[in-house]
Amino acid sequence: MPERQTLLSYLDDYERRGDETVFVHHRGLRTVRWSYKRLVQEAHSFARELKSRGIGPGDRVLLTGENSPEWAAAFWGCCLLGAVVVPLDKGSTPEFVHSVTQQTAAKVVVTDGKLFVTDHFVHDTSRLRDIPLEIIYTSGTTSDPKGVVLTHANLLSNLRPLEREIGKYLKWEKFFHPIRFLNLVPLSHVFGQFMGLFVPQLMGGEVHFTETLNPSEIVRTTRKNRISVIVLVPRVLDALREWVERDYAARGRQLSERLATMEQHGFLHRWWTFRKLHRQFGFKFWAFVSGGATLNERTEDFWQRLGFAVLQGYGMTETAALISVNHPFKRSRGSIGRLMPGYEVKLDDSGEIMVRGASVSPGYWTTSGNVNGREGEWLRTGDVGQLDASGNLFFRGRQKDVIVNAAGLNIYPEDLEAALDRQPEVRVSCVVAVEGARGSEPFAAIIPHDRNENVDAAIKRANEQLAEYQQIRRWSIWPEPDFPRTATQKILKRDVALALQSPSLNPSSHPTDLISSVAPETRLADLQLDSLGRVELLSSLEDRYQISLDEAAFTAATTVGDVQKLVRGEVEDHAVVPYPYPKWPRWRVVKLIRLALYYTIILPITYVMSRLTISGRENLNGISDPVLFVANHVSLADHALVLAALPINLRHKLAVAMEGEILRNWLHPPAGTSLPLRLRWLAEYFLVNLFFHVFPLPKKSGFRRSFAYAGECIDRGISVLVFPEGTRAPRGQMHMGHFKAGIGILAQALNVPIIPIRLEGLYELKRRKQYFADPGMVRVIIGQPITFPTDATPTAIAQDLEHRFNTEMTDGTLTHLCSI
Repeated sequence: MPERQTLLSYLDDYERRGDETVFVHHRGLRTVRWSYKRLVQEAHSFARELKSRGIGPGDRVLLTGENSPEWAAAFWGCCLLGAVVVPLDKGSTPEFVHSVTQQTAAKVVVTDGKLFVTDHFVHDTSRLRDIPLEIIYTSGTTSDPKGVVLTHANLLSNLRPLEREIGKYLKWEKFFHPIRFLNLVPLSHVFGQFMGLFVPQLMGGEVHFTETLNPSEIVRTTRKNRISVIVLVPRVLDALREWVERDYAARGRQLSERLATMEQHGFLHRWWTFRKLHRQFGFKFWAFVSGGATLNERTEDFWQRLGFAVLQGYGMTETAALISVNHPFKRSRGSIGRLMPGYEVKLDDSGEIMVRGASVSPGYWTTSGNVNGREGEWLRTGDVGQLDASGNLFFRGRQKDVIVNAAGLNIYPEDLEAALDRQPEVRVSCVVAVEGARGSEPFAAIIPHDRNENVDAAIKRANEQLAEYQQIRRWSIWPEPDFPRTATQKILKRDVALALQSPSLNPSSHPTDLISSVAPETRLADLQLDSLGRVELLSSLEDRYQISLDEAAFTAATTVGDVQKLVRGEVEDHAVVPYPYPKWPRWRVVKLIRLALYYTIILPITYVMSRLTISGRENLNGISDPVLFVANHVSLADHALVLAALPINLRHKLAVAMEGEILRNWLHPPAGTSLPLRLRWLAEYFLVNLFFHVFPLPKKSGFRRSFAYAGECIDRGISVLVFPEGTRAPRGQMHMGHFKAGIGILAQALNVPIIPIRLEGLYELKRRKQYFADPGMVRVIIGQPITFPTDATPTAIAQDLEHRFNTEMTDGTLTHLCSI
């Protein structure tokens, strides 16, 4: 195979893979899949769209947003055209975006690009060799941003040796195909691009994107989608370790004692010992790939002893990602890997790592549109390291963070942090330099697992592992659940140091931060957060602090202070029986039985007893894709009436949301329930799942799992029926304010047409205690499909739906419902 000249040669390989899946985007409650063929088509389409707008080779295109297939298509589209990609973190401030836009003279800013399917764009690769591929900015906060220029040659020099090494193992890959990667690193960073756009595709793999960093959701996604490799930054790997430790503690097991015995055992023994944990991740999962920051040695050792592979690389934006990388089968403990082919590395007198090679950037972008080259042929990394005789590189820390004490001795904060983080009381620490009576000295900011723990003991034990000149003599408890971090989860030590200079630490201004911006005694009810509306706040807090919050405990919280304790880990998880989500009702044989029972029992009884009339059924003509049905709740027979009113093509692809507490109590009765009642409830649980495809929608907690199940149904082509009032209306009539905010969250996340259904006459039937309705007494009114704009808020959606039910679908008449 001839040597690749540009990255575009990969697109030719992708096109040959055709309908194989390349990207899977877990977007809210939905899952979007792209094939290799579609990626190539959309990339060409995007290139044509840019050209139609006057964009040409060398023009800069600013690209920002969530990791997604669309992001990848926009990146490749720019490559096809020869436009220069300027990727920015999704969380970049408006001021920073404006500064970069001005500095690069970007002609187009793509934040949520709409791609158009057209013919392929014909490109001339010979014109691209001298044009920069992208400009990556290494900071998102400074007023004078610095853009690193990377070329096709820079990235290819790193990809070629990886491609050769991967090629040695492709003969075995067919037994595990496809290798699935869960990429949790932003594509705006070169490491995220390597592990999202290039390396997995070398083996025809799938790349999964998800919008959450919640550890429990990461594990669930890994198991459900049979992920093989998780790509992440060290902080997320730390969060997963903490999740495992909490899970073991909640089950009353001693994890640390079992781990201590694993050092002398091999991989198979470790895997078998912790096979239950491997089952939680899924048996196809085997490795973490960590990059973007330094991996804590304690965390690396933790996962190794559990029987998982941990690979980490070392590099920087200026070196097109990689300088060294651990081989998955030939690793050296504590090392950040062996040097990549094509690099030369040396250490200067201070231990600073210096590199040169084809991967090194030609320089930095200037406002005049030129590349400002480096001084000298060697790139100074600013990192301090060591090299052993085998060529393994060991990271010691950032040179700018090194603390030089009054005796002229170098103190590396990473050494102190490693000693602190090994202590069981310490969740994470950050050591910075402060000025003392004798010059610079280390100051440790500590976030403990429990605010009530004796951190003094942890400091004492850590100091016993350190030299005299490294001793930690000054420290404080950091008041927030986490330190300020970059997009790749590196601690912003500059911000920590500035905050430590003030008697009162600077609070964060994050919109979900209830930790410091609201008084602890403030009631959550005063913040207008109902039980379902808290779902968004709960998810936001988990994503920001990368923790798993017990939903039952969060639901029980009444004040902001209660939430603060939960986030800080000062409240024990509630041992609550989970809601049931059985798989057997979706089995093909059960579906066939359900079909037979429906037409022989349910439908005849429904028609005979209700003698219902149906209005608006023509509104369902032409609908074949799944939708969200929303109906008022009057009786236990509501779902049977809705099923009877639907056409056959929708009737047999419907999942019905049922009160979760009832389903859970049927399957797990409370203590003291008599045996006859237990048997009766168990029979009811079995029959309702057999006759109808139901799933739990709780009233108080467990909404996220319920909403996720609804998303799975939509992805499987199954429509969903919910009752947004949350309970049966006492008089069969809806009143303003009965629709819960959760229906807005669900509708927004599912992003499918909503079809309102109004049931009338049932309350009168119940009032009369009449089992057989008179003709025309029971009515099912079906409205036209409704779509909401993407920027509609959940509250606005709920209010709009409620308004339609109360004004446009009453008195047995069906008025026109237009899409908005």
